[in-house]
Amino acid sequence: MKIENRGGKMKVMTVFGTRPEAIKMAPIVKAMEKEERIENIVCVTAQHRQMLDQVLNIFDIEPDFDLNIFKPGQTLTEITTKALEGLEKVIIENKPDLLLVQGDTTTVFAGALAAFYQKVKIGHVEAGLRSGNLYSPYPEEANRKLTGILTDFHFAPTEKNRENLLKEGYPDEKIFITGNTVIDALFHVVKDKYIFNDELLDSIDFENRKVILMTSHRRENIGKPMENIFTAIKRIVEAHEDVEVVFPIHLNPKVRDIAYKVFDNHPRIHLVEPLNYEPFTNLMAKSYLVVTDSGGLQEEAPSLGKPVLVVREETERPEGIVAGTAKLVGTNEEKIYKEINMLLNEKEKYLKMSNAVNPYGDGKAAEKIVDIILQKLD
Repeated sequence: MKIENRGGKMKVMTVFGTRPEAIKMAPIVKAMEKEERIENIVCVTAQHRQMLDQVLNIFDIEPDFDLNIFKPGQTLTEITTKALEGLEKVIIENKPDLLLVQGDTTTVFAGALAAFYQKVKIGHVEAGLRSGNLYSPYPEEANRKLTGILTDFHFAPTEKNRENLLKEGYPDEKIFITGNTVIDALFHVVKDKYIFNDELLDSIDFENRKVILMTSHRRENIGKPMENIFTAIKRIVEAHEDVEVVFPIHLNPKVRDIAYKVFDNHPRIHLVEPLNYEPFTNLMAKSYLVVTDSGGLQEEAPSLGKPVLVVREETERPEGIVAGTAKLVGTNEEKIYKEINMLLNEKEKYLKMSNAVNPYGDGKAAEKIVDIILQKLD
């Protein structure tokens, strides 16, 4: 299918393939839908399938093109080659003026490379994040750096991201500080009196219990680091009668094996299936604190006043650490236990983290990005 250029509009194609990408691209897609000067084209690779579709439904986005590349157990090479081949056809047929990618997935790198091969300009949303370790997170750190080389417009969420790009030699006039679109998306779905469509979650007394929301799935944590994280969490629950844990457990069977082994059906540790974006963000809003190795949660939780303990050895999101909304605690069992215990027992330290100013934006990043696109491509 070819999308015709109606009325001399500029063609902007957004490409994404996973749930986190869809969440952060959705506000931009919706903003471009309102802009008469833009022919808005959406192409998904479906690097993830089920979790991607959930977000598309929430934001009422119907892709113009769906490559549907997902298959269980696919390798990074398979994802890259299938995405690259599929995107090449779509780009050649539709000839966009700009291709937008977001973040650091294999779809992002493949999308940027496919656009580069066709000499199409590239906009990188959430540009300039760096952990400093090419293998952590893996392969995301490499993907974002490789994408940066090909990018024409770097949409950096923070000043720190801009500084990272300048240090790597990118010209200042191609870097734009916008805030992070995840905050835009978050404000769209969180509700004050949200009711879960889930018997277990609705049964939890969020008012009188200290609920810890945990996520863990990073490849580099699988094995002993993840076992340390889970063991520390179990010890915390056993030491505090008023604590419950909700763990939307990742689909990766290796993660599940470790979780089932360590938690062993503990009555106050709830292993639930991955949640849709809307119930997940509202669960976060109701929780007491967040323990995670995710990148996005380091940005989202502070907007809801929730302290974040990052169970990784390094992070590409140091702004939250500097601001005091998040704390990097690593994967040592004793260290994790100590840090969680402190936030549960010392109210002053908890309030200091929960009241810190979120450095990731005001919820208007998508509008800023669309305005920049119009100015630069008009």
